[in-house]
Amino acid sequence: MSLAPSAPQRILVFQTAFLGDAILTIPLIEALKDRFPAALIDIVVIPGAVNILETLPYINAVIPFDKRGNGKGLKGLLGLAALLRRRNYDLALVPHRSFRTALLVKLSRITFTLSFDRSAGAFLYSQTVPYRRDFHEINRNLALGTPLGLDPLKQRFPKVYPTPEDRQKVSDWLDGAALKTGQPLIALAPGSVWNTKRWPAERFGRLAGLLARGGFQPVMIGGPADVQTGAAVEAVFGGPLPNAIGQLTLRESAALLERCNALITNDSAPLHLAVATATPVVAIFGATVTEFGFYPYHPDDMVVETAGLSCRPCGAHGGHKCPIGTFECMLNIEASRVFEALKMRLKDEN
Repeated sequence: MSLAPSAPQRILVFQTAFLGDAILTIPLIEALKDRFPAALIDIVVIPGAVNILETLPYINAVIPFDKRGNGKGLKGLLGLAALLRRRNYDLALVPHRSFRTALLVKLSRITFTLSFDRSAGAFLYSQTVPYRRDFHEINRNLALGTPLGLDPLKQRFPKVYPTPEDRQKVSDWLDGAALKTGQPLIALAPGSVWNTKRWPAERFGRLAGLLARGGFQPVMIGGPADVQTGAAVEAVFGGPLPNAIGQLTLRESAALLERCNALITNDSAPLHLAVATATPVVAIFGATVTEFGFYPYHPDDMVVETAGLSCRPCGAHGGHKCPIGTFECMLNIEASRVFEALKMRLKDEN
């Protein structure tokens, strides 16, 4: 029998994995606010996720934890634990499954804590719930609230909230981007933290050419780390593209996606950002597989991948190089195939 509080007043959600993981935690936060409307809900995330979460109307505070920077090591762990103790939470839900996180939450002396049974420090939590491999990550996160009365099977899409200033910045950027008038705007996100999740820039360049010749207007998005990749795409395309890589914040990127007819992306954070803006998605999967639960959440969105390879998946997150040296999972995917997938996805919109 669960001893979870029936009317928590201060709730903490702790998710310091990657940006995409933070976006996929948004439905859990919204569900908690629906269930406990009087509660104050805070979330701990990596600094890079603060911009996209700080405007959510149902979050009280976004607490950054730079676990690889000034929060690194024992001093950083104890410092955050002390901060969380002072905030007097009576409930914490922890999708992040590391032992460090479990220890930190334990040291925070929160009255009742929930995490997955596959968490490295599962024994440090008040209660655990099964980690459902057959669920999308959104529904897995919702399952953390099962002891609180949340429905893990309810379809809840993440939502993000660009400000009027964010949307104006994007309008100004588009005005100066020399777009072809009247052509559907297709965002391309060629970057990824992991090399084996990155469809080659050369293929994105070929795809940009197919889009331009096919009556579409390609535009590139991404973070500062993707600038070199974007330049490689343009080199294959044969000229400059409208290129927002490294020029927009996450919320501004979301506002740009709101203006786009679709996004073509690797298995990376822009995929989930597009879902959060109701932008149609075509996602290209290489080292990872949809069975991990991080596929595009909208049922009409499409995944392009190489089926039948015994080497897939080669890791939970991908890797920095193909472990067998062939990179077949990505090299077998031609630009023409992705282009056809896009046309099929947009047909579903009509």
